[in-house]
Amino acid sequence: MAVHIVFFGTTVYSPANIVLCMECFGTLNYTGEYNYHTVKVRKEKIMNTIKVRDIEIGAGAPKIIVPIVGVTKDDIIAEAKTFDSIPVDMVEWRVDWFENVFEFDKVEEVLKELRDALGNIPILMTFRTSKEGGEKAIEPEAYANLNIKAAQTGYVDFVDVEIFTGDEIVKEIIDGVHAAGARVIASNHDFFKTPAQSDIVYRLRKMQDMGADIPKIAVMPQNKRDVLTLLSATEEMVTDYADRPIITMSMAGTGVISRLCGEVFGSSMTFGAAKKASAPGQMGVEDLSTVLGLLHKSM
Repeated sequence: MAVHIVFFGTTVYSPANIVLCMECFGTLNYTGEYNYHTVKVRKEKIMNTIKVRDIEIGAGAPKIIVPIVGVTKDDIIAEAKTFDSIPVDMVEWRVDWFENVFEFDKVEEVLKELRDALGNIPILMTFRTSKEGGEKAIEPEAYANLNIKAAQTGYVDFVDVEIFTGDEIVKEIIDGVHAAGARVIASNHDFFKTPAQSDIVYRLRKMQDMGADIPKIAVMPQNKRDVLTLLSATEEMVTDYADRPIITMSMAGTGVISRLCGEVFGSSMTFGAAKKASAPGQMGVEDLSTVLGLLHKSM
């Protein structure tokens, strides 16, 4: 009798009575007769955390991102001033909702006042394009200029870059944002379906390969099995490929569990609503914080 071991793609045969000690699985003890038993050994990648202001992304419970989707400057700043009373780790300004988004001097004014209102809370600026569920359309060059100029103000810590905007534009943005001292969350959103697990992993790997600091994907489940597909893809990415934090979620009510169990499967951040949700399935931030805390204590 033999034990059939697949080790990093290499097949190894060994005697039946063995003791396997693998770092990524702890200790596996095999004693006795085995008939062509297959053991897949997967070496987990070393995950590098990201420290920004007072938080460390990729360590502990998933960090909570709260979106602001106000239309006017007054609405945006008024909401930001209430955030000192809620559990929030990062604020996402959905700039595509802003009525003057195509006038950068007014965008910069809001960013400055947001920084003043939020103190040391990290800011993520996101222009979600209409093709990925956002409020407005924008030309690629204008999209690049907006994100790079926002990073150059020094007021934002992250900008969101949609990975399928075009490789040249994406690379231009990532390089420009990094040169300005800020970081990039690369993103992809499918509001209609959940791609195959292999496709989800491919998209996340592409974001990492392009140099994004945090890859992010959000997909729409049609059934419970789709949620499992997203979670399996998350685990595969974190275990086999990721060397940095990632963000994944399955949207709508069916997928809400994916927003809660990131610490188990490997998603480092999650979104919660303080006022108006920016995507289907976002929980209220207070409830979200409570559940994340309870799960963290149990792990």
